[in-house]
Amino acid sequence: MAESVRKLEYFAVTVPNKRGEGARVLEALAADGVNLVAFTGFPAAAGRAQLDFVPEDSAAFRAAAERLKLRLRGPKTVFIIQGDDRPGAMAAVVKRLADAKINIVAVDAASAGNGRYSAMLWVKPKDVDQASAVLGAS
Repeated sequence: MAESVRKLEYFAVTVPNKRGEGARVLEALAADGVNLVAFTGFPAAAGRAQLDFVPEDSAAFRAAAERLKLRLRGPKTVFIIQGDDRPGAMAAVVKRLADAKINIVAVDAASAGNGRYSAMLWVKPKDVDQASAVLGAS
């Protein structure tokens, strides 16, 4: 099976980099019925952490974030790639972008189990439309 590629919006939030902050935000979003396609968090400036959310429904996420008084940055664009796991699966994806002379800003990929993999891939805003065409994003 070929890869499925979706072009989605993602939003960033900066929180204190302390135990339980991610859990607090994720639990509040879940309680509000927000379904996330992907989530990532990492250290940011001194004492802060950045949480990135890829919601299934951006409008529902924005409404919940407003109720929770989260200061959102974005939306920006991320590609969510899913497919059958095999040797070189991501190599084939990134080669298509390289051949089109599109630089990848960042990528996170992992086996999803049951012979599947999933990845989040970012390109510069000026390259989003071209990358979308090259990847066949929906």
